[in-house]
Amino acid sequence: MKFLPIIWSNLKRKKLRTFLTLLSILVAFVLFGLLSAIKEAMTGGISLAGANRLVVQHKVSLILTLPESYKARMEQIPGVDLATHQTWFGGVYQDPKNFFMQCPVVPDEFLNIHPEMILAPEQLKAWKETRTGAVVGRKTADKFHWKIGDKIPIQTPLWAKKDGNSTWEFDIVGIFDGKEKNSDTYSMFFRYDYFDEAHRGDRGQVGWYTVRVKDPKASADVAKLIDKEFENSTAEVKAEPEAAMAQSWANQLGDIALITTSILGAVFFTILLVTGNTMSQAVRERTGELGVLKAIGFTNAQVVVLVLVESCVLAVTGGVLGLGLAWLISASGDPTGGMLPMFFIPPRDLVIGCVFSVALGLATGFFPALQAMRLQVAVALRRM
Repeated sequence: MKFLPIIWSNLKRKKLRTFLTLLSILVAFVLFGLLSAIKEAMTGGISLAGANRLVVQHKVSLILTLPESYKARMEQIPGVDLATHQTWFGGVYQDPKNFFMQCPVVPDEFLNIHPEMILAPEQLKAWKETRTGAVVGRKTADKFHWKIGDKIPIQTPLWAKKDGNSTWEFDIVGIFDGKEKNSDTYSMFFRYDYFDEAHRGDRGQVGWYTVRVKDPKASADVAKLIDKEFENSTAEVKAEPEAAMAQSWANQLGDIALITTSILGAVFFTILLVTGNTMSQAVRERTGELGVLKAIGFTNAQVVVLVLVESCVLAVTGGVLGLGLAWLISASGDPTGGMLPMFFIPPRDLVIGCVFSVALGLATGFFPALQAMRLQVAVALRRM
């Protein structure tokens, strides 16, 4: 604590330089926080995916449908506990920018296989009693100011009604929440029986199945049995763990982890050079003062600690401020309006950011501290 006045005086010596260095560190850690949030949004579904759930889709492509009759056959396969289906609806609300996921489902089956969704019992009852009923996630309901009892129009280019109209109206009968902070509460679900009866197209077709297995350790074996069950059929399937499907979706955009790591690596390397140069210049400017400190009894170790602490104060202050600003930005929610529903900074990345800030301070202060330690008193005093 007795060194703090000295450190504070050193930082105030060149206020503009200190401010600009602090600002550069702050910006770097804001970028670190926001990229962490983007990576979590892109890959968060992988960590949330149920270990006991498989996704079964058409072997050729997810856009091709499967017969609804496959459900009963899947549930007869050893190791399968329950199967349910979803279909991509692809609608928008009022404006193409207002895009979010909508799917027709069988209410009881769907909620049973997705226990991470929380829906009040009376709302589930209303959903099963209302043919045009729909339940919507909390975030989407808050975004559009929807409430239970509202009738909302959803327009889709994929599924026209029998009369050719592409606008569907649904009655909001429930608003669901998620058990986890990063649960997706942007989606909307409505009844499959209403959808199947009302749309213009083949009856009894679904988009994909979610299958719950009895033993998560046997998921791979059950997936092979499902694939084998529908071999040589008119619609062959591909079964894979839910996490694997989530990973494949993320991989369509590239290796998100590698991309973010590469960007952050370049940024932090630049900041390392900038901050290191600042500290080296600061030590050179104080050569005479460091000589005086040594002359009055400061040891080499104390001088090293003094320089390292000054460097760490600068780096940690900028890092904490940057992470705090990034957290405030991410706390306001998905900036894309639904494309990144899990947009937040994971606590582990906040901890990693704090560790990085300390490491940055030590790395940038190491060589200037070494330079100060090797400084000879006589040489330093001559430079005053």
